[in-house]
Amino acid sequence: MRVPGLTAQILIGLIVGVLVGWQFPALGVSLAPGGEIFLRLIKTIIAPLVFATLVVGIAGAGSLHSVGRLGLKSLIYFEVVTTFALIVGLVAVNLLKPGAGIHLDPAIGQAAASIVPKQPAGGDVIAHIVPTSIIDAMARGDVLQIVTFSILFAAAVSAARAEPIVNFCQSLAEVMFKYTGYVMRLAPFGVGAAMASTIGHHGLSVLWSLGKLIGTLYLALFVFVVFVLGSIAIISRIPLSQFVQAVREPVLIAFSTTSSEAALPRAMLAMESIGVPRRIVSFVLPVGYSFNLDGTTLYLSLAAIFVAQAAGIELPLTTQVLMMLTLMLTSKGVAAVPRASLVILSGTLAAFNLPLSGVALILGVDTVMDMARTSVNVLGNCLASVVLARWERAFPEKLAPVAPGPGERVEAADLVLSR
Repeated sequence: MRVPGLTAQILIGLIVGVLVGWQFPALGVSLAPGGEIFLRLIKTIIAPLVFATLVVGIAGAGSLHSVGRLGLKSLIYFEVVTTFALIVGLVAVNLLKPGAGIHLDPAIGQAAASIVPKQPAGGDVIAHIVPTSIIDAMARGDVLQIVTFSILFAAAVSAARAEPIVNFCQSLAEVMFKYTGYVMRLAPFGVGAAMASTIGHHGLSVLWSLGKLIGTLYLALFVFVVFVLGSIAIISRIPLSQFVQAVREPVLIAFSTTSSEAALPRAMLAMESIGVPRRIVSFVLPVGYSFNLDGTTLYLSLAAIFVAQAAGIELPLTTQVLMMLTLMLTSKGVAAVPRASLVILSGTLAAFNLPLSGVALILGVDTVMDMARTSVNVLGNCLASVVLARWERAFPEKLAPVAPGPGERVEAADLVLSR
């Protein structure tokens, strides 16, 4: 009997987790350590994998000029796409008005302020890009700081022509891809445990509370994926069937765990399996984790106007445009901050004199919305890596078959390493 592929296994785990959390809430909550163990195993992969692949991609290629060109193209692409995400969010919230008829209670504003961490100043965000210690950055899983150090380290390795270090990083990358294959065998169990815990803790009622807000977000994200990301894929001549097949597993992992980090190693492996060069994957995906959060930026524009509607405050178009520009700046580079989207949202509300009690209102259904926006973040970054590979003329015209998942005859990691 043929073993189902990893995507099918994850989907089964997701459904079983929902049923367990719904019918047996206490059991679902008790399964929380299972999801936490899976996330911790995933996080052990990120730092060595990002470091090794970036060093090999940059120092092994021997061209720092190409890295600078790729970085500039990436930032331009990220800014354009996230701007479209903000626009889609603003249009959706103004058309559907999910906040209309909701009356905010100002008394819960203080509770929200105690839950949401303080938003860092602009200078702090820029300074945060540079690590004080790479060991500390790796221990905290700060992807942006790891990328900064890895690029500078790779430049020094290239200048010194230190081939032994390049060879070591090549071997380290191969080991980490194999390690990823082993960890991904646990994905169905980790995903099921995480979902059972979420549903068991919040109950299915969380899906109905503030249902119009949730529905508006999901509809807006659907429109963004189909019309914005879909148009980009068609214009860039991306083979959609192979791409969708490759991203389905990382997207499912991101949806069920609400963690972009959990999906990052598998996303890197999947993009390599369809022909994106390692040097592009290892740069674009980690940097996009901080600068190309399509789902999060769309959510922020929608949530900010939702709070204004719930408070009965009519915002003119000029104010909404100014708010969009503010979000374009404040949403960059703070992915490592706990509850990053709520940090940015609370800062934006304060800047435009909107009640902070709106954050406490949204907190009740934030988990359900986080699933969707995190999935779109991962999808958008995967597409970005393919588009930039196409721009760099490094994407093959004919693709190899997409790598099968763990549990089938050939492991994805083995396919990547055979390239």
